[in-house]
Amino acid sequence: MNFRKRLDDSTPYLLILPVVIFLFVFAILPIAQSLRFAFYDYQLNDQRKNDLYSNPSYNLRLHDETIKYLHFYLDSEAVSVEKEETTQAIAALKEKLTSYDEEVKQLVPSPQMQPVVEVSEEVLEKIEAGKQELVKELNQLYALEDAFTLEEDIHAVAGGFDESVVQPNFTPTENFEEMLQDRRVRSTMRFTLIFTFISVFLELILGIALAMIMNQAIKGRGLIRTTSLIPWAIPTSVAAMMWGYLYDGSAGIVAHLFSSIGLLSKPTDLLLKSGSTLWAIVAADVWKTTPYMALLLLAGLQTIPDTLYESSSLDGANKWEQFRHITLPLLKPSIFVALLFRTLDAFRVFDLIYVLTGGGPGGSTESISIYAYKIMFGQTRFGYGSAIVLTMAIVVGIITFVYIKSLNVKLMGGDGS
Repeated sequence: MNFRKRLDDSTPYLLILPVVIFLFVFAILPIAQSLRFAFYDYQLNDQRKNDLYSNPSYNLRLHDETIKYLHFYLDSEAVSVEKEETTQAIAALKEKLTSYDEEVKQLVPSPQMQPVVEVSEEVLEKIEAGKQELVKELNQLYALEDAFTLEEDIHAVAGGFDESVVQPNFTPTENFEEMLQDRRVRSTMRFTLIFTFISVFLELILGIALAMIMNQAIKGRGLIRTTSLIPWAIPTSVAAMMWGYLYDGSAGIVAHLFSSIGLLSKPTDLLLKSGSTLWAIVAADVWKTTPYMALLLLAGLQTIPDTLYESSSLDGANKWEQFRHITLPLLKPSIFVALLFRTLDAFRVFDLIYVLTGGGPGGSTESISIYAYKIMFGQTRFGYGSAIVLTMAIVVGIITFVYIKSLNVKLMGGDGS
């Protein structure tokens, strides 16, 4: 009996274990890694910052490449020079180059053939001293008068020794300090908040209206519900392209309609002026996602008993009073869920704006997600981009807290106050 009881108690945990593992691998771990990036100056286009380094290290792969190319160029110089003295100086320099390479390999052993190895400050000082001696010999070589042809190339290649030294790129606060001083972060965050507030507000109003219509016992209700969900079913990038055709200044129906009724001075202004472009994006987003908002609210409406409306009607309540005192209070949990989901989705808007305007004109419609994308994948600055993404998560958390307080929603057994 005890075994059977323990088995029954553990069955729910066993059933949800695959989901927990899936979420941990594909959600929690990537988020934790992204949070870790935010505290490093992590840049893929810089060999000294293309990984996370908390301690001094030395790049043996780059060191080997530098040694190899220096030998190659010195051999080329030995063929082109004319004096025996210069040839001997090149041979002596090549020997010192080999000795320096052997010394570095002894100071920085890599038993597992790791390309980058952590080293102490003392080891770095010894490597630096050997490098300085090597550069001194290189300068003495080119102080000789002879027919050199690769001096600039050799000095450029020798700079690889400096790049082989990898200093720690752990910067706990620098990414966030830079972000606070970045005017583009402020402008994109401001636009994102404005877009989120306007679009979610309009979607809530229209979503409640659409949900109440779909909740009525009218003829063709199933057809109305099905057709109303078509915009939400269309992929966002496809919807953005469709609206792009409608907004096009040369042949777009919407652009010419707005121009003909006086809302625009000319059709091309719709996507070329920041004010009109914002409303164009909002209109496309509201059209696309209002059905989703309505679907969430419809589920809440269907949980409200009809007897409450019947009783209130007997007491003389009109439709507005029923909506105000019955529908809205009982719909509050569904409104919270709908607002939260849509705010999260709107605040991280990317594909709609990226396809429709690309952030233009002049960056006036660039969202914070698009800016983070450009930082991370355009400039390969994953540390700074991760700091921006982390800030986005904090802002979303603040918005969620505001929703909980303003709607007085009970959360995890709390009273919401």
